[in-house]
Amino acid sequence: MPVAPLDLLDLDTLLTDEERDVRALCRRVADDRVRPYVADWYENGGAPVRDLALEFGKLGLLGMHLTGYGCAGANAVSYGLACMELEAADSGVRSLVSVQGSLAMYAIWRFGSAEQKERWLPGMAAGELLGCFGLTEPDHGSDPATMSTRARRDGDDWVLTGGKMWITNAPLADVAVIWARSDDGVAGFAVPTDTPGFSAREIKHKMSLRASSTGEITLDDVRVPSSCRLPSATGLKAPLSCLTEARFGIIWGALGAARDCLATALDYAGSREQFGRPIAGFQLTQAKLADMALELQKGFLLALHLGRLRDSAGALRPEQVSLGKLNNVREAIKIARQCRTILGGNGISGEYPIMRHAANLESVLTYEGTSEIHQLVIGEKLTGLSAFAG
Repeated sequence: MPVAPLDLLDLDTLLTDEERDVRALCRRVADDRVRPYVADWYENGGAPVRDLALEFGKLGLLGMHLTGYGCAGANAVSYGLACMELEAADSGVRSLVSVQGSLAMYAIWRFGSAEQKERWLPGMAAGELLGCFGLTEPDHGSDPATMSTRARRDGDDWVLTGGKMWITNAPLADVAVIWARSDDGVAGFAVPTDTPGFSAREIKHKMSLRASSTGEITLDDVRVPSSCRLPSATGLKAPLSCLTEARFGIIWGALGAARDCLATALDYAGSREQFGRPIAGFQLTQAKLADMALELQKGFLLALHLGRLRDSAGALRPEQVSLGKLNNVREAIKIARQCRTILGGNGISGEYPIMRHAANLESVLTYEGTSEIHQLVIGEKLTGLSAFAG
């Protein structure tokens, strides 16, 4: 009898009962609330983000790896499994959860004041409030140290000027974590989005992550009180640590997209007949399936190892996260493209998820650190020499 790709190595035996329960819960909500509708969301260029956030909040999926303030306090592997199941349905849906919990909530949870945490985190954990994370700019992506957004003191207030680009959840957010250069270095702010001078427009005509809300933020002399500044966020290391936090979810999420593509290709190959027999029985098809299953399992073992390291050490080193994101996203895209070939012309149809996953993964490949950036992070650790400048 055929087995699922991740069952070849009995990988379930490496998970605890609680971790398997979290996975089952997330798979069920993805099957019930996302899969039946996501093809239409993708085609129409939008999803019911607020409704999904409320649903995920009730289940404890938002900021689930954080503690206190209504957060579930789950371990890293459970959070990773949640990301995998959500992205098996759609990368944009997993992005909603990642940005909410691992970027916006984490920044406030890690660097915010007690007042900021009490004001924002309970509502964000419940999905009643949405957050976004404003770091990337139109002209400053991989090199955030050169960001143009400025924060200047004016009496007891701060005035923010500049713009941010490709910001997930921005058009719908209630609070924006904004990073800006000040006389004291890079500083972070929790900015209510109804503050005068703050605006966010939806980015249209995307060919990827179409079930996700993406925006461009404009900061036109946005005046906020000093209580909005994240007091423990000093220097560029603060936002970069948030990116490290979020990349962990991507390591797992990409596996979900790859697994869904492979499951679709396996099912299709078993029923599609050519030359009088199912194409799953041809040697070339089986070679493709075997190679993809191998890479999927290797990626899972890498993600699981990083999750166990994080649970034991409390954090992962940046180069460890870079290894995971570089490998798993790169291999996920290869799997999606190979699965498309098995489906032939049907592979481009919205009736199947493969082309949607492939297009989404093109964004996942470049956001929160391009493959080239992760290669340089790893290269610097191997050689002791930085290749980022000069």
